[in-house]
Amino acid sequence: DIKILRDIPTKFIFLLVKFVVFQMKRHFLRYISQENADNEMWLDYNGQPLKWHYPIGFLYDLFCGHDPQLPWTLTVHFTKFPEDIILHCPNKDIVEAHYMSTVKEADVLKHRGQVMSTMQKKDHNQLWLGLQNDKFDQFWAINRRLMESHSDNDGFKHIPVRIYSDDGACNQRLVSPKNSDGSRKVLQQMITELYPDKPDVKLRTHGITLPTDTPLQWLSEHMSYPDNFLHLCLC
Repeated sequence: DIKILRDIPTKFIFLLVKFVVFQMKRHFLRYISQENADNEMWLDYNGQPLKWHYPIGFLYDLFCGHDPQLPWTLTVHFTKFPEDIILHCPNKDIVEAHYMSTVKEADVLKHRGQVMSTMQKKDHNQLWLGLQNDKFDQFWAINRRLMESHSDNDGFKHIPVRIYSDDGACNQRLVSPKNSDGSRKVLQQMITELYPDKPDVKLRTHGITLPTDTPLQWLSEHMSYPDNFLHLCLC
């Protein structure tokens, strides 16, 4: 096991854990025995394995949001893979398939899947490669189409949002960006709907405790991760 002590580079905040693992593995091979060199590498924070399909910035919010600390200390492992917690991911093709599946799910929620279904394969490739290679303009040229409203009511059909408790349990429900009277729904109204017994719940993303009067449509357009989901932590 190897400790990592470092600040989090800005470009990594939005990436999935597995991106960083693939980039780091070659560096750490010099420190491990040859018999473990082909083993799948994984990371943990304070004994908690980090799931590779989550954005790094979200995981930092989840585990360090109550007590932010930099550099973030992680441990690298090449043995004792926690199969009951983390799915195996031997190559980047699996990461790409998972990412594209999540983007398509978000598009179904927002646009009934109409945006992704009209894109060509080259558009999907550009979206993926722009993210993988940290080329924002390349990525945003495609992703901006997923962030636009395509209906007369000036809003998404539903908001792609996942809310996580401290233990990592995920709560995902159908959430409309509008109230029954057509007014824009704000964060506090969503909290009241999802947590009627906890009206004082606060939510955090990107290191920010969100104002409860923030419109959900605005949050989805401006605070979603590259997978097009809002990843919010209870706090």
